[in-house]
Amino acid sequence: MLAFLPAPLRGAIAALLLMANTIFWCTPLFALAVVRLALPQRARPALDSLLNAVATAWVAGNSGWMRLTQAMQWDTQGIARLDAKGWYIVLCNHQSWADIFVLQHVFNRRIPMLKFFLKRELIFVPVIGLAWWALDFPFMRRHSDEVLRKDPHKRLDDIEATRRACARFARVPTSVMNFVEGTRFTRRKHAAQRSPFRHLLRPKAGGLAMALGALGRQFDSVVDVTIVYPDGVPGFWAFLCGRAPRVIVRAERLPIPTELAAVDPAADPMQRKRVQHWLAGRWQRKDALIGALLPGGHAAA
Repeated sequence: MLAFLPAPLRGAIAALLLMANTIFWCTPLFALAVVRLALPQRARPALDSLLNAVATAWVAGNSGWMRLTQAMQWDTQGIARLDAKGWYIVLCNHQSWADIFVLQHVFNRRIPMLKFFLKRELIFVPVIGLAWWALDFPFMRRHSDEVLRKDPHKRLDDIEATRRACARFARVPTSVMNFVEGTRFTRRKHAAQRSPFRHLLRPKAGGLAMALGALGRQFDSVVDVTIVYPDGVPGFWAFLCGRAPRVIVRAERLPIPTELAAVDPAADPMQRKRVQHWLAGRWQRKDALIGALLPGGHAAA
């Protein structure tokens, strides 16, 4: 444990270990991805399992440097009865880049590898963008509302990308991760949205509706995750420096409502509204839970 070192030095060590771990595991990851491209479609599931195994080891390596450089206290509930061989949709509030490391640390080997919906621009991030591509993370164009008003057909870009990704997810057990707020929480964004929630941005139903429409009956359940940093939300550098002494994670496994499963939002215009209504109810509960878990709140049930 290196928690006795000054925070900037710990941050530098953590950053070096993160880079070394990433380069080490991305080497076999890229090699397997190239081999997979050369295989016929029916032979690819075996490579998918190997790619996911490499990614699982990569995440375990990240957990290793986190334990080495940080004295973080983990308060987790609701993760004990999950199945590493199931199919899940995972929803979570989003506050920091640290959220990704928290989710991967908590759920690694408890559920299948988390696959995130990503902005298409992130595929150009050096090394890591190619790793996300190799692991079949879905890249979304995320057209602005103004662009969609001018050309509604561009909405089909994301629908088709989601369908292709979900077809690949059907080959091996997968956890589809969706930050349904679409961006990280800040007070400025909260005010600009006039969000009805105290601690959350408005959830967006589009990505979830498309995933449910494409693969809804294959998912076992929804895992609704709430992350709280009771000592303040850390930026990425602050997280590497160990300036997030405590993190609280609450997970709730939920059945997928029958009326939301396997309904194509492109064919049924009301589907997105049904998913939005369901999400709004979940976000009300999450907002209350965050308020209870923050300092000065009441203990969570």
